[in-house]
Amino acid sequence: MNVAAGAIAATAMAGFRQYICHVCGLIYDEARGDADSGLAAGTRFEDIPEDWACPICGVGKADFEPYVPEPAVARSLRRSSSPRRAAGSAQGAARSDEGVLIVGAGRAGWAVAQALREADAQLPITVLSACHGDVYDKPMMSVAVARGLAPEAMARESAAQAAARLNVRLRSGTQAVAIEPRARRLRTTRGTLRYRHLVLAHGAESVLPPVLPAQQVWRINDLAAYQKLRAALASGPQHLAIVGAGLVGCELANDLALAGHRITLLDLQALPLAAQLPAAAGQRLLQAWQGLPISFLGGVQVQALQAGTTTRWCLRLADGRQIDADQVIAATGLRAPTRLARSAGLAFDSAAGGINVAAQTGATSVPGIYALGDCVAIDGRASRYIEPIAGQARAIAAAMLGQAPPATSTCSPVLRVKTSALPITVTGAVGPAAGPWHTTQDDAQALCLQQRGPQGQPLAELVARRPVTAP
Repeated sequence: MNVAAGAIAATAMAGFRQYICHVCGLIYDEARGDADSGLAAGTRFEDIPEDWACPICGVGKADFEPYVPEPAVARSLRRSSSPRRAAGSAQGAARSDEGVLIVGAGRAGWAVAQALREADAQLPITVLSACHGDVYDKPMMSVAVARGLAPEAMARESAAQAAARLNVRLRSGTQAVAIEPRARRLRTTRGTLRYRHLVLAHGAESVLPPVLPAQQVWRINDLAAYQKLRAALASGPQHLAIVGAGLVGCELANDLALAGHRITLLDLQALPLAAQLPAAAGQRLLQAWQGLPISFLGGVQVQALQAGTTTRWCLRLADGRQIDADQVIAATGLRAPTRLARSAGLAFDSAAGGINVAAQTGATSVPGIYALGDCVAIDGRASRYIEPIAGQARAIAAAMLGQAPPATSTCSPVLRVKTSALPITVTGAVGPAAGPWHTTQDDAQALCLQQRGPQGQPLAELVARRPVTAP
């Protein structure tokens, strides 16, 4: 018996169960609990408070279901035992061997592979990845220090293990170059691949202003880059300049400050998180940071990045000030890469920075090509949240296999700012034109705001609550 099987058997013998979040795939193990949420090892799922939320995507207990480890192939084969399923499998056997080609082995790519394999055990699937393709939770990169996660231990499953579990062909270290939609071919750095259906799950890339050359700054958009950054910081406390005080910039600033690094956080806006949240939330976050080595400079613009005299880099600001830093991190936004979209003639939303797809099917403007995750735009808005990915993957699988589209939720994704000094959660449709924010609580323990529509109806709620500390 291998180590993993032994652990599962030990858990079963102890009577503990596991539950899986059907939105992001997080597994709650009763034997281990969830220390980050204050749940001790051995806490039964039914004993978890009803207001508990998934630490990855923010959904509640109702979105968890019992989990029994079983390969997706076995589940699909078990489902296909009915006469109707068997007939469908016979039709599937006659399909072309090209099957489905998935570009990208991040959360979105593996989610599509999972959804397809659960629906069809025989469907040929190939996953193409420019990197190793290991399975990991991307939000954990900006809270790893606070949660005691070693960079080398952040992958939940190797790409080879995921490929074996799902019975898919993996092509790692391979870049997609161009799509030939009429011939249904994808040109790559390792030859040309044919496909029956193509799924673009290649994520988004960092948007860098000209004054921040890519060779001189860190861009933390994948696990490999994060691991390299942590290795560069392993020698001891350093002075870090983080350009961009949005969601990623603020979370990284908070987390790296906990590791003892001195942080200067810069942004064009006067307050952190100004593009996502009302001013009161940004002000409250600055107050919570007073005990951390974080200096925020708002309303400033970086004019140049040059070699420093006492430190590695010097950032010259438009107002004449200079910021010395050992490392510079750019958190200046994301945009879907356009090369593949242009080569196939896909409709692209330049304002949202993503490939246009249909909400119900994930289909692009070109037949046979689908897209999901960070690289898409739906109804004029980018979709850069973890929560919708599982639903998008199921919708694509259903569309490919000619099945009825799954029921979709009309709720807006939950926005969770994982700054441990002041966690912030926003639920509802947040938008500057939706209405003003009204304060419902403002004391030492929490800041609670509510956004209301023209008729006074609640549209969104923001809760910024001080973390509970052990006595």
